Amino acid sequence: MDAPPKESLVATGPAATPSAVVALERIYTPIATLFCGSGANRRSRATTVSVPATAGSSCFSRRGSHPKPIAVIELVVTGLAGVVFGLALAAPPGPMNAIIAEESVVRGWPAGFRAGLGAMLADAVFFGLTLAGFVAVIDRVSIVRPALYLAGGVLMLYFAVGAIRDARTASSFTDTDQGVSRGFRKTFVLSLTNPYQIGFWLTVGVGLLEPGTLDVLAYVPAVGELLEGALVVRTGSPALLLGFFGGIGCWIVGYPAALVGAGRRVDTFAPLVAAGSAVVLAGFGLAFLGLGTVQFV
Repeated sequence: MDAPPKESLVATGPAATPSAVVALERIYTPIATLFCGSGANRRSRATTVSVPATAGSSCFSRRGSHPKPIAVIELVVTGLAGVVFGLALAAPPGPMNAIIAEESVVRGWPAGFRAGLGAMLADAVFFGLTLAGFVAVIDRVSIVRPALYLAGGVLMLYFAVGAIRDARTASSFTDTDQGVSRGFRKTFVLSLTNPYQIGFWLTVGVGLLEPGTLDVLAYVPAVGELLEGALVVRTGSPALLLGFFGGIGCWIVGYPAALVGAGRRVDTFAPLVAAGSAVVLAGFGLAFLGLGTVQFV
């Protein structure tokens, strides 16, 4: 996850009300009328659609054992929103995607996928630490953030040197896993020392676990401000969390595959991507070192 966290757009509390996906009202209302009775879930056309964490609780069969289709639809919508959210956070250019790209074009798809898996596992670790409350405790120690910036900056510069070496030795794309792939360890360690990921789980991430709302498309890079309010879903649902990690999973499968596909067509693609990864890693490394030094001073 490379995108720095924005100011939290997760609203929590019983008064939080979603304001998007209005078009789904035309789908929800007739289905609710069909399966839940003519008096169930009737709303005016001016009312926006919400996807509650306890989706479908009022739409069960009389025997109480089988959920109605409306509940399934709401869970699917919430899950798909989570997938969009995961993709929006995983896709932006940054040090993690630079390492994934380098591993993919130099050592093949399996190496690129393993590199992505390292970053995804780090998010799962932060998720567990957030549940346990450890992330908030760590963030309260004032020296932690600058120390993480410095450690992350040094690691990025070190990995940039390796990317330069790969750019010099990789004459063309290969489908085989050349050499020893350390992409998994690179992205995992780098993610754990990334203050932006800690900041994400302290703000937006912790909000996914609590009842409230999430403005999903507001996190899309470059156009997030234009898309604010276009897709707002209720948080606190397991479907949203599963979709979120599912979106990251889609990225770490599809992104290396796309690079491998391009590498098969262009012989000079591998050294160019490796060189670009080195530039990205070096740039972020210097920026992190600067931020850490300023915060220490």
